[in-house]
Amino acid sequence: MTDLAFASLRELRRMLQRKIISSVELTHYFLARLGEHGPRYNALAELTPDVALAQAKQADALLAQGKDTPLLGIPYGAKDLLATKGIPTRWGSPAHKDQVPDHDATTVTRLREAGAPMLGKLAMVEIAGGGGYSLPSASLHGPGLNPWNVNTWAGGSSSGSGSAVAAGLVPFALGSETWGSIVTPSTYCGITGLRPTYGLVSRFGAMELAWTMDKVGPMAHSAEDCGLILQAIAGPDGRDLTTTGQYRFLPRKKTRKTKHPFKIGVLPADFSDEPVLENVFEGALAVLQNAGMHITPAQLPNHDYNAIASTLLYAEMAAAHEAFIRSDKLDLLVNGPQKDGLRSALNFSAAQTVQAQQQKLHATHDLLKLFDEFDALVSPSLMIEAPTLDTDLRTAFKRRGGYSVLGALCGVPALAMPMGFGKSGLPLGITLTGNLFDENTLIGIGMSYQRETDWHKLRPVRF
Repeated sequence: MTDLAFASLRELRRMLQRKIISSVELTHYFLARLGEHGPRYNALAELTPDVALAQAKQADALLAQGKDTPLLGIPYGAKDLLATKGIPTRWGSPAHKDQVPDHDATTVTRLREAGAPMLGKLAMVEIAGGGGYSLPSASLHGPGLNPWNVNTWAGGSSSGSGSAVAAGLVPFALGSETWGSIVTPSTYCGITGLRPTYGLVSRFGAMELAWTMDKVGPMAHSAEDCGLILQAIAGPDGRDLTTTGQYRFLPRKKTRKTKHPFKIGVLPADFSDEPVLENVFEGALAVLQNAGMHITPAQLPNHDYNAIASTLLYAEMAAAHEAFIRSDKLDLLVNGPQKDGLRSALNFSAAQTVQAQQQKLHATHDLLKLFDEFDALVSPSLMIEAPTLDTDLRTAFKRRGGYSVLGALCGVPALAMPMGFGKSGLPLGITLTGNLFDENTLIGIGMSYQRETDWHKLRPVRF
């Protein structure tokens, strides 16, 4: 039943509707896979069989009544920074290994209401890596291992979510991104990940890292799957006053047959040391063009996005975790540079923070004007393949490139998809960045791309 492990949500839904398999059987199947292989990849934080099977039984009862919703009966895994009532939520941190919330995160509640059984909690980098960690091992659960090559990293901070989906241990997962934490593991693990617009998905019950940057989003096998998951978790929540807007999965469809095809702007990238990546990316652009997209160069407005975002990240991280940073518990963290980075966050002044907020407004205003001209922007997701486990990530992060900073600073959405393999035989990704609350355009373009390619259907040899 290996194909079942990598089936799309549409395929699983069809099987459940036709009673080819029950939700209980499907949940047993994935519990066995996640329980066996999850620890091998340091992807599993907590298996929750009792919760999963109880929810699967409820889903089967609804299916028997003729209920038909996209995720009904389809199990998933949740990143371990999402609160789960009565179930450990450790944030990947030795200092929080005994933490058990008395409530569920809104996204967990909404997936339960959608009928999706929760298989377990998926491992992550400690404290979502906000302090700036130096090694993939910066986690209570050890380094996230990449199913394509276990000597390389799955990516952070949603490492367990990335490797669990890539290895077919869960049909889909929830990840979170403050600055690259959905895009990076999705790219390294060869899966599809959607970073939603800031404020589209509630963060209630999610560990706070930077309150103006944090986002929760889906990681799955395809753009279509991400759209179906987003529809279930998006929308206003009175417990998160930053939430706004409704979302319906209705991807915009513009092709060569329409009068106004999608216009996609290509963001600058330096391929001088990456000829293989350049060839793969050019091939991906050709697919988009052949699918009816209009591809032209785009110039990013001139702002120091990284510096502005870094200031806000550290200032907001200090506000969220000041008591922990000042406590002895900080020394329980695995990674030394992570501890140092968290301590240094306390040194940012109010003046620096306000100046960065002002700069953010200008940068966001100028970036959004690009979407008067383009429906989406496109770039390689990252400029490097997954690094080996002994890599100093502080060096690797300087070389990885990509434009996740646009989501961190300006709150815009992005869709990361696999587009081929690099010189080391590891996945490479393409990322579409869109206008605020325009996820359906990104998903529509992504679905067009994935109809013409099969990169998202490939799997690691072991599986």
